[in-house]
Amino acid sequence: FDRLRYVEIKHGRICQLAFLGQIVTRAGLRLPGSIATDGTKFSDIGEGWSGSFEVPTDGALQILFFIGFLELFVMKDVTGENEFVGDFRNGFIDFGWDSFDEETKLKKRAVELNNGRAAMM
Repeated sequence: FDRLRYVEIKHGRICQLAFLGQIVTRAGLRLPGSIATDGTKFSDIGEGWSGSFEVPTDGALQILFFIGFLELFVMKDVTGENEFVGDFRNGFIDFGWDSFDEETKLKKRAVELNNGRAAMM
């Protein structure tokens, strides 16, 4: 069950970021500068799924390598100090989590799980 919950949380987090990216690009907010050395600007790339095919090959490879780096070295429980499945703080980032009582922690985890499920829809 832990493996399935881990995968569900992970995919939920990815989908929440993708949803946020969709909202931001539809609002017209883009990174300044060029995405490639050929002069293609971030603002030249469309939005949504069709926009992902407009990303130059070098840019797509950078994204792929960055995601691979995150998968292999960052988004995992390195120290073994995780409180629950999907806890990747590794004793480094807290943002006040340890100051919450157990009931609040459980509620916040349930909110994240449900928001992830909604984003996956």
